[in-house]
Amino acid sequence: MSNQLAFNTVAAFGTPIVVVDLPDGAQINASLLPVLLKREAEQPSKSHSTLGGWQSTWDVDKWAGASAIKLLAIGRNIANRITTDRAGKPVSIMWQANMWANINRSGHGNEFHSHPGSYWSGVYYVDDGGSSADPSLGGELEFMDPRGPAPAMYAPHLAFAIPGGLSVGANETVQPKAGRLVMFPAWLLHQVRPYRGTAQRVSVAFNLGL
Repeated sequence: MSNQLAFNTVAAFGTPIVVVDLPDGAQINASLLPVLLKREAEQPSKSHSTLGGWQSTWDVDKWAGASAIKLLAIGRNIANRITTDRAGKPVSIMWQANMWANINRSGHGNEFHSHPGSYWSGVYYVDDGGSSADPSLGGELEFMDPRGPAPAMYAPHLAFAIPGGLSVGANETVQPKAGRLVMFPAWLLHQVRPYRGTAQRVSVAFNLGL
């Protein structure tokens, strides 16, 4: 007879991060890239959390064409699919949005920040600057553990035996890839690690609120 005590484990306080590689990403990128590069050449940066690099005004969907509108529609659709009411029932929300572009070159990144006043945030990679083929080029999207750093500070060699428990007290990263869309709660602290390539790292970001 086993003397192991049976118990249940509840993985509480889960934080969703959605990663999807869009099947028509190549077409979207071919449409967006020249428009964004042209805008960079014509308009000074409207930097917020940037550490170098260029950032557009928050109205990309107004001037970047059908691909930007399509991308925002995809984000709204995903937001409805991963949002419920407090009883767990589906919702259909007319999400209010703003949308902007980021262009980083060698040494550029973004400091840790969140997006107050929104519910979901997203970033879509138009050009990963070669980092998907060579991860040493950096530029990763990094999320800070909202549970805080204490577990890793006290015992960095220990973790939780649950899904998502191995990084407790530390950070999670998502590798940029052209055509990849990442969505996450707008309150989740995140940064962009410095890009170390010689090309350009181009992304479009958006916020969804009520």
